[in-house]
Amino acid sequence: MSGFRPGLELCRDFYEEVVAPAVLAPHSAALLGPGSDVLGYDTQRSTDHDWGPRCQVYVQAPDLDAVRSRVLAALPESFQGWPLAIGKDEERLQPHVLITTVPAWLEGELGWRLDERGPTVVDWLLIPQTRLLGLTRGAVFADPAGDLADLRRRLAWFPDSVWWWLLACQWQRLSQEEPFIQRTAEVGDELGSAVVAGRLVRDSMRLALLMGRRYAPYSKWLGTAFARLPDPDGLGSRLAESMAAGTPTAREAALGRAYQLLGERFNALSSNTRLDTSLRPFHDRPALVLGADRFVAASLDHVDDPILTRLPLVGAVDQLLDCTDVLANAALIPPMRCYYDALAAGIPR
Repeated sequence: MSGFRPGLELCRDFYEEVVAPAVLAPHSAALLGPGSDVLGYDTQRSTDHDWGPRCQVYVQAPDLDAVRSRVLAALPESFQGWPLAIGKDEERLQPHVLITTVPAWLEGELGWRLDERGPTVVDWLLIPQTRLLGLTRGAVFADPAGDLADLRRRLAWFPDSVWWWLLACQWQRLSQEEPFIQRTAEVGDELGSAVVAGRLVRDSMRLALLMGRRYAPYSKWLGTAFARLPDPDGLGSRLAESMAAGTPTAREAALGRAYQLLGERFNALSSNTRLDTSLRPFHDRPALVLGADRFVAASLDHVDDPILTRLPLVGAVDQLLDCTDVLANAALIPPMRCYYDALAAGIPR
């Protein structure tokens, strides 16, 4: 078996040398969807499962059967030393060359059919960011009609009103737990203090990605994605200090500095926003906080969508939930549409 190359490079060669000559029909091709290779995060370790020469080929529906037959007949057992039979865990080993149409593939990725107008507001809330990342990263190998380029353009980033609402929801998460480092310390709960700090650091990282207009991957790659953000103010160092701190007092101080930097980054998003980023007591308690609720309100000032203005600040599906079995399974997301519809309709809360 050959040495490691990034999966995107291997798969591009595989498409160009093996797959494309066998298609013999108008088509697009890419490597999109889930996978560390799609995100460019793969390493030698990634090759031990679900990794190797693979791609998606998109054709018109009448060409599906013929193209599938030709491509499957042309596949060798290996390419550049890597077997085409790929699998993981208990899955059967088989080649991962998907012959499909763009609408059918996208429906499988999202769990519902996206119409030509693009995602609705609720659609955006139902697509986990890690899935949006897989749709907009990766590589397109062929796209003569521009179908994939158009799709990726439509999904490249949230509409402004959705983005500001998600920012409000992320700030809300911080505002709800800002004083908890001090409170856990007050009762001698060192483990609880560390757990709360970890939650706040993760939420701060996701907030920084949102402000940087970057989709967040799932937890394994969150730190990698965050590390690739521009960091001129040292936010990453402050968050790392809070995780490494040996006492709740040091932990709270490092997080406080991080909150201030997040506040400054937020202020830079709009010329109409300039909030005080100094720390302040939490009511009459000794905890020092940013007062993240102020940033919630400032975010909502930019939200004018009638659906979003009626929703409580529960966030998109991946702010609301932290269950891999749900977020990684496109079939389990669509039933949650009724949840947002009910909230927007004014169910008492």
